Amino acid sequence: MTRTLTAFAGETWIATGDEDEVRAALNAMGEDAQNILLFDDATGRQTDIDLRGSAPEAPRGRGRPRLGVQPREVTLLPRHWDWLAAQPGGASATLRRLVETARKEGADKPSPRAAMDAAYHFLTVMAGDRPGYEDAMRALYAKDKDAFEVACASWPRAIRDHGAALAEGAFPA
Repeated sequence: MTRTLTAFAGETWIATGDEDEVRAALNAMGEDAQNILLFDDATGRQTDIDLRGSAPEAPRGRGRPRLGVQPREVTLLPRHWDWLAAQPGGASATLRRLVETARKEGADKPSPRAAMDAAYHFLTVMAGDRPGYEDAMRALYAKDKDAFEVACASWPRAIRDHGAALAEGAFPA
């Protein structure tokens, strides 16, 4: 899944898209691309990208690729360990398959909590000192869409609209 980024210059929305699209939009601005704030839409957190372009891929060496596997402790009941041991590939391979399946199934719909947190992180940076911010955050975590919209009404349109888009998954359908 490709991450989506959104760029702002002050209160002005610049671009939303994958890293290459946002990089192209910022590079097209030339000297005007100053004081840009870039946000990862999945988390709402500020991020940075290299504006020079994609890093070239290093040539692959011989042998098995490094997967970045990290050993950690998992605590399960004995019946869970018994079931895992009976699966093809063993416990580790089965756990990896289960986690990947769960990630793919949930990739299309972010959790309400993830939507709340993304909106919170973005709005803290872009609207944290604006009137209604505290009311908006209370409404966001109370899942009160109407109160959230009222609290954000006086904000600049680009900030209000992007915050609302990030928060959309937090509110009941």
